[in-house]
Amino acid sequence: MKKIITLLTMAGVIIVLTSFSTFRQTTQVPYPEGYREWTHLKTAIIDSQSKAFNSHGGFHHIYANEKALLGLKTGKYEDGASFVFDVLEAVRNGTDIVEGKRRLIDVMLKDSKAYGETGGWGFEEFKEDSKTERLIMETAKMKCFNCHASKEKNGFVFSNYRP
Repeated sequence: MKKIITLLTMAGVIIVLTSFSTFRQTTQVPYPEGYREWTHLKTAIIDSQSKAFNSHGGFHHIYANEKALLGLKTGKYEDGASFVFDVLEAVRNGTDIVEGKRRLIDVMLKDSKAYGETGGWGFEEFKEDSKTERLIMETAKMKCFNCHASKEKNGFVFSNYRP
């Protein structure tokens, strides 16, 4: 009888661990296919005088999908809203500053159930042009959220709608 209970307990532990592993995999923020066709919200340049230069220096292009754009207009973000922060090198070309290679893509994805601990938003960063190489670890996701928490009254979003 003890062997049966032990086997059932072990089977239960395996099922729970497998379920947890599957849950974690399904909560990853996916690569934002087609984001360059979304609405372009704005562009900024982080230059060498900024504290953020080493990690995010260069051109920043911000894109919003349709649900995110609606959220910017209404102040309420539905699940599925997504923003992309596309960071490219800024390269001096004579008297001009032009885009260089992509450094990274940051993604925010609204899913209230999957990302409840971070205000309903999931955060991810993809290296250069890779659609699979992720740069954000679990602790960094909280770091992203802690920064975005300063914009809680704005739905945790830094951008604003500009007609």
